Amino acid sequence: MLIKPSTAIRQDYKGFSEMCHATDEPVVLTRNGEADLVVMSWESYQKAEAWLKLRTRLWDAEREIENGEPTLTLDEVFDPIWERLGAGKK
Repeated sequence: MLIKPSTAIRQDYKGFSEMCHATDEPVVLTRNGEADLVVMSWESYQKAEAWLKLRTRLWDAEREIENGEPTLTLDEVFDPIWERLGAGKK
C-alpha cells in the first residue's frame, strides 16, 4: 500500500490520479504525518467491492453447509443451464 502526504493530491492531481490507476491499489493520504484518507481508482474500488460481495456469499454458503442445509451436485446446477442454452450436456 502506498502512503503519500495529502499535498500530493493537491499539488498534482493528474499525476496522483495516474499513479492510482497505474498501481491498482489503495493509496493512504496522510495529514500531519497521520493516516487520514484512503484513495483508489474507480476500477480498483469496483474490483474490491466485487471481491467483498463474493467473499460474503462464499461465507454464507459455508455457514449453510455447516448447518446441514441441502446442496446440489454440479450436474444439478449445470444441466438446466446447458438445456436453456440448447447446448446439451458438456
